[in-house]
Amino acid sequence: MNIGATGEKGERLAARHLRRRGYRILERNYQTRFGEIDLIARKGGVLVFVEVKTRADGAPVSGRDAVDAAKQARVRTAALQYWQAGHADLQPRFDVVEVVLSSGGARVEHIENAFA
Repeated sequence: MNIGATGEKGERLAARHLRRRGYRILERNYQTRFGEIDLIARKGGVLVFVEVKTRADGAPVSGRDAVDAAKQARVRTAALQYWQAGHADLQPRFDVVEVVLSSGGARVEHIENAFA
């Protein structure tokens, strides 16, 4: 799936943000027939499924608000497949990383436990 230059930039910034905080990126753009997970990371005994939302400064809908119930369900279903395929010893968690791009740079906000 081609996510476009803005989405790719947001995912790169999100991955860098997570790595700087001690997360190890295991997968990027993990695809299943149920949907895609932008980033899968690990920190300690936690397996983190990350939805990255990139927005321009002043966008009418925030990145976190764009992760609606339908999107959460697709991510959970894809995550279950990944988790059962060899990572069931880790505690799963669902996070959202919101990247806001502006002329002055980018702001990255990591929302842990964004949904169950």
